[in-house]
Amino acid sequence: MNMSTPTLPPLSLPQTLDVVNVGLPLFADAVARQDVPVMQVDWRIPGGGDPRVVAALRRTFGPYAAGIDAANAEVFRRLDRGAPQLVDVLPAAQVVPVLAEGRTLLHSGPPITIERTADPLRRSMRAAACAEGWAATPEEADRMLSSGEIRIESANVHGVVVPMATSMGPTTPMWVIDLADAGIRTHAPIGQGSGDVAWFGKDSPGAIERLVLLREVAGPVLADAVRTIGPIDVMSLAAQAVAMGDDVHVRTQAATNLLLRTLLPGLVASEHPRKVEAATFLSANYLLFLTLAMAAARSLTTWAAQVEGSSVVAGMARNGTDFAAWLTGSGSTWHVTAAPPVGRALYQPGRGAADAAPDIGDSAVLELVGLGGACAAGSPAVAQMVGGTMAHAAELTEALDNVSVGNSSRFTIPVWGMRGSPVGVDVRRVVELGITPSVTTGILHVSDGSGQVGAGVAEAPIQPFIDALLELDARLTAGA
Repeated sequence: MNMSTPTLPPLSLPQTLDVVNVGLPLFADAVARQDVPVMQVDWRIPGGGDPRVVAALRRTFGPYAAGIDAANAEVFRRLDRGAPQLVDVLPAAQVVPVLAEGRTLLHSGPPITIERTADPLRRSMRAAACAEGWAATPEEADRMLSSGEIRIESANVHGVVVPMATSMGPTTPMWVIDLADAGIRTHAPIGQGSGDVAWFGKDSPGAIERLVLLREVAGPVLADAVRTIGPIDVMSLAAQAVAMGDDVHVRTQAATNLLLRTLLPGLVASEHPRKVEAATFLSANYLLFLTLAMAAARSLTTWAAQVEGSSVVAGMARNGTDFAAWLTGSGSTWHVTAAPPVGRALYQPGRGAADAAPDIGDSAVLELVGLGGACAAGSPAVAQMVGGTMAHAAELTEALDNVSVGNSSRFTIPVWGMRGSPVGVDVRRVVELGITPSVTTGILHVSDGSGQVGAGVAEAPIQPFIDALLELDARLTAGA
């Protein structure tokens, strides 16, 4: 018997390598410097390795998953199929009961005390108080705010959404949105337009005059038109605008044009003595559709919030100091942390990050229903902010797609393969992947009252989503 050791073929090492690196990009960078093809997989430990968070993910993706997924399917159906209608324009006190109870202003974001209010929002409050006739000057208005003579409350608490640093009083003209199938009515103020305006954090005479113009001229003329033409399917107009390059957040030119075209017969038929002045204002207000879309989105998230046991985010709001997020379901609470900065920004000449206030406004509701950052892939305006190419813009949409429960049946993006924009942010996926919603938004000056200084993308902070996941897990565990 031959007991000799068998001869093995000589070991041959590969001459070329393709490398996949998982985790720290430092290693991928080192390989790339050697001209070796490398693919970086952006992976991190779910929940930062926190045992409580990992356990919550295990349960919500495990034994609780069937119930959560069923609830999420119903939430998605409501967000995707609800058809909010514009039915009227009315003074705020007629549709928001708290504004009929004395001197009260509604503001963007979660509730806040006057002492913690960011400079742009406080200036907007002063302008609103002057426009209401409660104060003769911004200085007097500030004293009344500081003393509590003028009360402030979160608009979102009252089913109202307001953009950026908007503060609004009882005479503010409001879009009235009906979601008839659900018996839901929501509201948002008529957009103030651009330039010298309070929602950009200004309390100048021009900003106050614009609020008066809205109350006395633009609001009544729009009311005449809506009552003549309405009801108007808001999301149908938004869907057409997405195909025309709007994200319906930082860019609403197409949507605004479609709205004004729809309202044109009613605008012309108005008997208001200053309708030409209203037409001049409306023709220059390229952001008119923004607040209308926000009110429509709020009706959808309000309907979705009635579903119990879902892991879908029902709301995000910022006041320039705080950021809040909350889930659907009657037991959900607002989870609050510091408002984030706005990154990937395009600034006006002479302006930069040092001038920028933190993220502000209720308009992040748009990202939850498939608009804003969810439609960035089809918006050249967003592409300019985030790197200059449509591929850069698509990264925002693709990131949101990774953490959403489905794709819109109405907001289809031509340059994204005619796919629907992502809808329904799933807090489980946000925490598991560490990807938070990106919100396309404007940037206000932090302190000098000069207004908008740029636009960019705000990345929502992760902590409120972690807290929301833990809350959901606790509710489901208690129920089990």
